[in-house]
Amino acid sequence: MSKTYFEEAKERWGDTIAWREFEERSVSADDAADGLMKLFAKLGELKELPPDSNEVQAAVKKIQQYITEHFYKCTDEIFAGLGEMYVADERFKKNIDKAGGAGTAEFARDAIRVYCNKAV
Repeated sequence: MSKTYFEEAKERWGDTIAWREFEERSVSADDAADGLMKLFAKLGELKELPPDSNEVQAAVKKIQQYITEHFYKCTDEIFAGLGEMYVADERFKKNIDKAGGAGTAEFARDAIRVYCNKAV
């Protein structure tokens, strides 16, 4: 995680339980981010499928589990918010699309919306 992203994230979420969990993780943030981008690359390979397909939903579940294992407990509420941010924040959109190809960020958001609605 670049220093700029780290500082911004700490400023925005530094008082949350999720942030404290993130700081306690032993894996480096850069290694964890690389692993997450690999999951988005795999999700990008599924863009021809509908967001509610079993295969896509399984890939989205892996992303949520990865975030929980490497960053902080990623509840459905947090995950839904992340999905929206993946498109709204151009930096996230650019990185996710770079990993999985053009349109992956929007596809991820749509698939996460389906996933979180099913989980409710």
